[in-house]
Parts: sequence; structure tokens; C-alpha cells
Amino acid sequence: MKDEKTVLGLTTIRRNRGISLEQIADSTKISMRALEAIEQGEFRKLPGGIYNTNYIKQYARAIDYDESTLLAFYHKEMARALVPPAGTKGTTIYGGLRSASTLFGS
Repeated sequence: MKDEKTVLGLTTIRRNRGISLEQIADSTKISMRALEAIEQGEFRKLPGGIYNTNYIKQYARAIDYDESTLLAFYHKEMARALVPPAGTKGTTIYGGLRSASTLFGS
């Protein structure tokens, strides 16, 4: 078995419960790509908006995992992605654009 990067041990939990990604995809109509992204914590690969939280909830239910734990992890990761790395004052994840107050000293 290959070494996989997963969040919260989701892949192991799912496998231990005898559930395949294909079964989840069939029952939820969520793409395999999106399900894999959830397991790997690669939330930027999801379609965005309310779809993300809906997909995460459906995935959690499908493997009988606490939705609130997975959603809390998702929200924490998304909030962290919005904070610019140290030493990049004024830049954001949006291509280094700066706010008007940074540019004009307001």
C-alpha cells in the first residue's frame, strides 16, 4: 500500500469500515476527484462555496464520521490559507494584490 497524505486519518477510517470511494461516489453523486481531495485535505480542488461544506458533510456521513470535526478542520485550513506568510505584508492568496489601504496609506 502506498504512503498517502490524508487528514484526520480519514482514508484509514473509511477503509477500516469497509467503504470504498466508489461506493461513496455512487451514493452521494460526488466525483471521485472531490472525495480524494477531501481525504487529502486539498480543499482548493473542491468546486467552492456551499458545495464544499455540503460535500464534506456528505463524506463524513458516508463514513460515519463526526461532521463538525471535519468541518472545523476545513474552516481552520481555509482561514489559514487566507493569512499571508510571514514577510509578505500586504499580499494575499490572490496573486499578491494589495488592499487599497496598503497602497494609498489609508
